[in-house]
Amino acid sequence: MPIAYSREGNIGCITLNRPPANSYNADGMLELRAAIEAAGEDNAARVVIVRSALERFFSAGADMSFLIESSLEQNLAMVDQAHETLSLMSRMPKPFIAQIGGHTLGGGMEIALACDMRFGATGRYTLGLPEVTLGIIPGNGGTQRLARLLGVSRALDLMFTGRRLTPEEAHNLGILDRLFPAEELAERTREYAEGLANGASFAIGTIKRAVYEGRTLPLDEALGLERSLLEPVLQGPELKEGISAFKEKRQPNFHAET
Repeated sequence: MPIAYSREGNIGCITLNRPPANSYNADGMLELRAAIEAAGEDNAARVVIVRSALERFFSAGADMSFLIESSLEQNLAMVDQAHETLSLMSRMPKPFIAQIGGHTLGGGMEIALACDMRFGATGRYTLGLPEVTLGIIPGNGGTQRLARLLGVSRALDLMFTGRRLTPEEAHNLGILDRLFPAEELAERTREYAEGLANGASFAIGTIKRAVYEGRTLPLDEALGLERSLLEPVLQGPELKEGISAFKEKRQPNFHAET
């Protein structure tokens, strides 16, 4: 399949492989949804890396020929499908990391923004939401996720102008959380993912839920959510193992029985 899920040890991998640019149409978005659902259902995968099999592109986004040839109803149906698909990643209790080593534009950028973190390679590629240059808006979550990530004015500047960023610019702005030499990207991303996978998975998933569910609530309500999510953590085996390891001056083993 052009977009497929696999697992390497305790790391899940969603690989985009739709040459020449990993552009997607409605069928491609269904493939992505199936891969995300497979990652969510795989209990052995504690972290998921979203990556590209292509050298030059992470993803160039939506297939413009599909947009041009489709009716208004078909285009809006694909937008609804994209919203539902990309939101799945934020609702799952395991981290999703976008591994970016090529052009990441439009809907491809929106896939990356839907991940929890984005790790990039140095190189001569660009990232951005250039939809306005075609007379359209970033409609697969870009207007909302970029503003939440960067703040309103910086996000508006990028979307108003359609400006494309170098990896270094994207890192400086905070779009890319890590920037590695290209030859080290895969290895360094996996090292980080393995660190999380060997960590307290229930606590990590709870942190993710608290952040995503609480960020749009008033502070008092968000603190109440945090307290309610803390209770099962206080009663869980990860805390017991963490405290035992602290007392015994050793590294915790949060997955001794798995």
